[in-house]
Amino acid sequence: MNRSLAPWQKAFIGVLLLLLLAVPWVPQVVYPVFVMKLLCMALFACAYSLLLGFGGMMSFGHAAFFGSAAYITGLVVKIWGLPPELGLLGGTLFAALLGAVFGALAIHRQGIYLAMVTLALAQMVYFIFLQLPFTGAEDGLQQIPRGTLFGFIDLRNDTAMYHLVLLLTVAGLWLIHRVVRSPFGHVVVAIREHEPRARSLGYPVERYKLTLFVLSAALSGLAGSMKALVFQLAALSDVHWHLSGDVVLMALLGGMHTVFGPAIGATLVVGLQYYLDAFGGWVTLVTGLIFMVCVLSFRSGIAGAIDALRTRPRPGP
Repeated sequence: MNRSLAPWQKAFIGVLLLLLLAVPWVPQVVYPVFVMKLLCMALFACAYSLLLGFGGMMSFGHAAFFGSAAYITGLVVKIWGLPPELGLLGGTLFAALLGAVFGALAIHRQGIYLAMVTLALAQMVYFIFLQLPFTGAEDGLQQIPRGTLFGFIDLRNDTAMYHLVLLLTVAGLWLIHRVVRSPFGHVVVAIREHEPRARSLGYPVERYKLTLFVLSAALSGLAGSMKALVFQLAALSDVHWHLSGDVVLMALLGGMHTVFGPAIGATLVVGLQYYLDAFGGWVTLVTGLIFMVCVLSFRSGIAGAIDALRTRPRPGP
């Protein structure tokens, strides 16, 4: 596995970052709040793909980490009155702790059994947040204050909030890239490909799986915490199993065996939901049709198909 990005990939990422930095200055063209939601979901999708694409573990309960972090961030910032940096940290750490619990119970299962365990645990988390007094039940935890970051950066300003979300998203994606390209990532892929062989070589398979589960949960929680501050809301839809299904769709569409491919899937799904919102339930139908076309046409996802075309040997003269 190549440890570094190709020159064309570095150039593409550089151009993309420049375009993202320019978003707050062209609100007439691109709505910054929409891009912030897209960034949060891109980080969520890539964090999930870290577990599914590279760890080979199918989770149907990842919304539990995303949504619980959103609620905990709201609790820390609104109910306890603490600054936003502690809200983000609290939400991320809670998601990591929840990921450790989920992982400890689920990693001993494989395939559909692992998926069902995570789904059952996520439904328990959904019920808990439905009943807790501070969550607002069906109304959600509303009017979460953005506050002042480090005492001098006013996050009530959309431009400041946007740059914080962009910075944390880029940092999260960079961390995912480093993990995948590290010796730890190589061992995780080896476990995915042939677990008995990895075990016979002396690798502590359960420890690697649990670490990956916690890391994926923590990054998903960071995405949920940012979303809570951006929209000043934590709702039951953030912990609902529908969101877990959406993130699976994002990872498969973008390319679950690629580092940043799920971000493409997140852009496609969130963009369709945003721009086709006026059509109501038809959004689900259109998304489903696109999913079918991509699965049938691009078995490795959009990013995987692009990479395959780029590396395909050219015919000789």
